[in-house]
Amino acid sequence: MPGKEIRKSTIFNDPIYGFISIPYNIIQTLIEHKYFQRLRRIKQLGLTHLVYPGAYHTRFQHAMGAMHLTGLAIEVLRAKGNKISAEEAEGVTIAILLHDIGHGPFSHALEKSIVNNVNHEDLSVIFMESLNKQYKGKLSLAIKIFKNKYPKKFLHQLVASQLDMDRLDYLNRDSFFAGVSEGVISSDRIIKMLNIKNDQLVVDAKGIYSIEKFLIARRLMYWQVYLHKTVVSAELLLLKILTRAKYLYEKKNDLFATPSLEYFLRNQVDKSSFEGSKAILDEFANLDDYDILSAIKVWCKHEDKILASLCSKLVNRKLNKVEIQGEKFKKAYIEKMERSAIRELKILPKDVHYYVYSDVISNSTYDPNDDKINVLYKDGTLMDVAKASDHLNISVLSKTTTKYFLCYPKL
Repeated sequence: MPGKEIRKSTIFNDPIYGFISIPYNIIQTLIEHKYFQRLRRIKQLGLTHLVYPGAYHTRFQHAMGAMHLTGLAIEVLRAKGNKISAEEAEGVTIAILLHDIGHGPFSHALEKSIVNNVNHEDLSVIFMESLNKQYKGKLSLAIKIFKNKYPKKFLHQLVASQLDMDRLDYLNRDSFFAGVSEGVISSDRIIKMLNIKNDQLVVDAKGIYSIEKFLIARRLMYWQVYLHKTVVSAELLLLKILTRAKYLYEKKNDLFATPSLEYFLRNQVDKSSFEGSKAILDEFANLDDYDILSAIKVWCKHEDKILASLCSKLVNRKLNKVEIQGEKFKKAYIEKMERSAIRELKILPKDVHYYVYSDVISNSTYDPNDDKINVLYKDGTLMDVAKASDHLNISVLSKTTTKYFLCYPKL
């Protein structure tokens, strides 16, 4: 029942950190809630397992890991004389536990197809506010911290910043499950070097080399894992599948889907829809990877040739060829690929966008204009890591790298 606290007795055996204990009764209660349990059924890295077969870990595991690291950070900060009350510690722990609760299955493809202009950050707040009503205001402080509306700004930085517990967990976790070493960082060392100065989360000077490695690891992980060209190709294919499915629903075609998936395919849902209806939020909370993947398996045999072919490509990993470069593809080249697809696949010109498409992605490892990673020296002075580092060319890491993709069938 809402408001009932479960006796804290559970420990989790995590492959990264070992045993993780639950620090507060309300945390155990939230973990047991169906909204949070749903994260067990959503993979952390979407379709990345098509490139790195071990990457089947879940958002549930990541949330638990980030919660664990936050508890360690609180201990370190308190040991250095920084005041964090019991209520604040509980609030920031709840905030980090629930920071990804708004993710849907294959978030980015879903956000661009079956819901309109709703990102997972918006939905995380909506979920937290719904839970706050159920548990009679026990999440109020956590929501303030999450939205950066609490006076102690460093608490928000533990949840969302360029050196937050979210990033410290997912780099090590994603590296572990993907089987790549580039993302391995010394999270223990970084956490032990954390401090607070002028209400800002900072790093003691002797931890600067760990921060340098952290920034390099993040850059390498983005291009080697998160934005790997084959992963991007697969996720764009999924986007095309969901877009086609929604189009067919709008045209009143018969299409298999679980009840929750069908709701979002049939209806136009935006942020205000979630804010105005708990029923719609609950429908979204019923969506997970299984809804999407089971539908795609069935759609492989759908009478709509386009939907069936796209689904078969994803299920059988017959992914599009991907070209990647640092500048936009010439229109003439794209049109050449389109003509080839139209001819070989025997499709109409108006449908070629399902098979030939381009995209642009960009990434900057460190943004000096955002909340900086400041280094704290013994004399009390602060310096941005971009200036403090004597080994790392932060100007390169802070530069936004843009890459252009062109996907087309292997004919």
